[in-house]
Amino acid sequence: MSWTPELRHSLERWLQEDLGRGDLSGAAVGDGQGCAVWRAKEPGRFCGGPLAVELFRLLNPAVRVQVLAADGEDVIPGTELLRLHGPAAALLAGERVALNLAMRLSGVATATAHLVDQLAGSGIHLVDTRKTTPGLRILEKYAVRCGGGLNHRMGLDDAVMLKENHLAWAGGVVPALQRVRTQAPWPVAVIVEAETEAEAQAAVGAGADGVLLDEFTPEAVAELAPKLRHTARQRGKTLVLEVSGVRPGQLRAYVSCDVDLISISAPVTRSPWLDLAMRHEGRLVRPAAGRLRTQGR
Repeated sequence: MSWTPELRHSLERWLQEDLGRGDLSGAAVGDGQGCAVWRAKEPGRFCGGPLAVELFRLLNPAVRVQVLAADGEDVIPGTELLRLHGPAAALLAGERVALNLAMRLSGVATATAHLVDQLAGSGIHLVDTRKTTPGLRILEKYAVRCGGGLNHRMGLDDAVMLKENHLAWAGGVVPALQRVRTQAPWPVAVIVEAETEAEAQAAVGAGADGVLLDEFTPEAVAELAPKLRHTARQRGKTLVLEVSGVRPGQLRAYVSCDVDLISISAPVTRSPWLDLAMRHEGRLVRPAAGRLRTQGR
């Protein structure tokens, strides 16, 4: 995970959202030192360890976090994920934000892994979409990668994708492609979302780098894919074929359809959180000097 200034700023904002003017409950533990462990409460694909490390570092540099389960690792109930040591008030103040993010991202990674399993051995890659939670896109797309998927466009400046409204307002596939080719930088890929065979053929004929077949049945894709690849070869191009509008339980129906990608939003839009918990280890004792320490288990 790349720690950009923007991402760090987001973590700071999320901490501030919860802390407000300060954690009133922290007075219960004073300036004592604490130890805690994160554990999985259900099976799934973990995601969020480095995020927790950075979040607690921003909250209080005295907190030390030991990552025991790597992002992208499958876990079962009881699996130890992290161990944390440091000021108990800081551990408690950061607990909810860190767990919320990790549970959300682990849910996305888990859902992605289940779908990737359906495509095992097919050579087809599962990719995400731009249907992400505002403010969480970079993290949700990272979670998709932890689940074994690939990322589609991160944003509108990554690639050209001409969808239904583009084509309608531009006057069709060919004029839309011609206009973007004159303005987009030359390395940028141009993808056309086709809802009919005619649109798909027009896109390949006009030089699209990729065609996304939206809500085509497996039978229709199997029949159309060889035609599109033949047209692309005649133009001396390598075509990327993608399908979308596929229900999560129907991926296997497309494995013999000669496509390269299946894009799906379900891991982000439909996944439940993975249940994780933080629990204290040891107890706080007050030595003669008046400072609190953690007594081991």
